[in-house]
Amino acid sequence: MDESLEGFAAAHADIVALAEPRVVVRRSRAAGKVGFVVGGGSGHEPAFAGYVGRGMADAAACGNVFASPPPNVVLAAIHAANMGRGVLLGYGNYAGDVMNFGLAAQMARAEGIDVREIRVADDVASAPNAESGKRRGIAGDIMVFKCAGAAAERGMSLDEVERIGLQAGKATRSMGVALSACEVPGSGRPTFELTDGEMEIGMGVHGEPGIERAPLKPADEVAQILVDAILEDAGDLGARDVALLVNGLGATAHLEQYILYRGARRALEARGLQVVRSYVGEFITSLEMTGASVTVTVLDDELLRLLDAEARTPKFRV
Repeated sequence: MDESLEGFAAAHADIVALAEPRVVVRRSRAAGKVGFVVGGGSGHEPAFAGYVGRGMADAAACGNVFASPPPNVVLAAIHAANMGRGVLLGYGNYAGDVMNFGLAAQMARAEGIDVREIRVADDVASAPNAESGKRRGIAGDIMVFKCAGAAAERGMSLDEVERIGLQAGKATRSMGVALSACEVPGSGRPTFELTDGEMEIGMGVHGEPGIERAPLKPADEVAQILVDAILEDAGDLGARDVALLVNGLGATAHLEQYILYRGARRALEARGLQVVRSYVGEFITSLEMTGASVTVTVLDDELLRLLDAEARTPKFRV
């Protein structure tokens, strides 16, 4: 990972730099803003370092493959992002991240830094609605990071940036499907087994079990399954504007991602929803896993303005 991050920082030296071997920082920052730190395990590229830059994160704390960054790395990222107005931490809701980011936040608070935390928990397959606080964070991370980062860039207070991050998280739901496993480097075996012609609905980005293993279905049927699960969890939305994000898990061709997007958009529109912003590509991957996820964010005027705000990072630009 040290070699990979060194190459990443060199390739995008106009936008980012390495503050420490596992801490990627924004090369130029607006003075006196709320600091925004994202992070998590590696192996999900372009997450998380790919979202450091103007309009999104000020720093990313990067762990080993599928492992949370340790507290000292997160603390170093907090120090790098701190400009005197407090720091917001944004990360997926996984036990290791909750523990390590939480410990780093405690250490920073002991130094007098006001630190808040947002745990993204958008994966509807990982827990029922009544226990949404137990859900995993998957591609919905990106929608939360974009909105919170734009709010910080605008000079909003820490309270307001935290509010917007929480609001974006509550408005965002995701669900994925896996068609093949990945292999963590050095393990010598795939993270799970799927036979030919099978798919796992609701699979997590580390190979966590889904909610159903079924015969492979056509893309439109897969899209319908994912959208139905998301909208069932969201309840009656009426005629609302939404953002639709289709995320490839690492080994799914863009050709196929757009077919899935087509099916998901049609399924949303059939339910009376208007897709006003669209994102298709690799946003949070799982090494070489084959599969994809669908993310839906229910928009209001504030969230839409923040999604549209200027951003320049290595992997997300507006």
